[in-house]
Amino acid sequence: MNHQSASFNGVVYWLQAKGIKVLLSIGGPTGGYWLSSAEDAKDVANYLFINFLSGEFGPLGSVMLDGVDFHVETSEDYWDDLARELDLLRQTTGRYFYLSAAPQCPTDPIPYLGKAIATNLFDYIFVQFYDNPSCSYTDGTSALLESWDKWVDSVASNNSLFVGVPAAPSAGDGYIPPEVLNDEVLPHAKEASNYGGVMLWDRYRDVQNGYSDSIMSNVIKSKLKVSVVSVSDAIYRGVSKALRRLLVY
Repeated sequence: MNHQSASFNGVVYWLQAKGIKVLLSIGGPTGGYWLSSAEDAKDVANYLFINFLSGEFGPLGSVMLDGVDFHVETSEDYWDDLARELDLLRQTTGRYFYLSAAPQCPTDPIPYLGKAIATNLFDYIFVQFYDNPSCSYTDGTSALLESWDKWVDSVASNNSLFVGVPAAPSAGDGYIPPEVLNDEVLPHAKEASNYGGVMLWDRYRDVQNGYSDSIMSNVIKSKLKVSVVSVSDAIYRGVSKALRRLLVY
């Protein structure tokens, strides 16, 4: 095992020991990736399982990540096949892992991930309510809340929905001031039975802006008050330290 793999393993184990789920995000906004067929999707599913989800030695060392996140911003073709193949693996191998998706907020149609989300196989859906004026926060919350309601109606009841927002003005168009999220968005969002919480992009800007500190007490659906800021900060410091170790090799 090389130094990079060892450092990454240490971060993953540390996070998982604290009950934090670590998922592998595939895709991204830059393009240059695709699936060419259903058979290709099956091959990719097997590769992901063996190298990142099974505990066997792979590109990141002998890690056993907790799932796969679909952050797809290219063609819609065959991502639904990949979701089905991954679901088959988690149902037949005795190793359950999570599937999540991070779609953009439009719903008519859902960009890129519409077919995949229609499989109803995703445990978590982190909807990006930013960078799309038609369903982001602009002059008010009406467009965002209308889009949220459409998402609630369009996904399976067992798919936990998250409100995805920028953690700072520099993180994406449609930044929502935390007091607006607290007072206008979250009370409405939490009425949904499949409300899961808030997704922030990204943690680096969150630390700079203190966004999660401003919303944390309002995110959970129950009235129980919990303090997780210290854990969140510890995670950020631990990951940052590990990444700095990676960069020196």
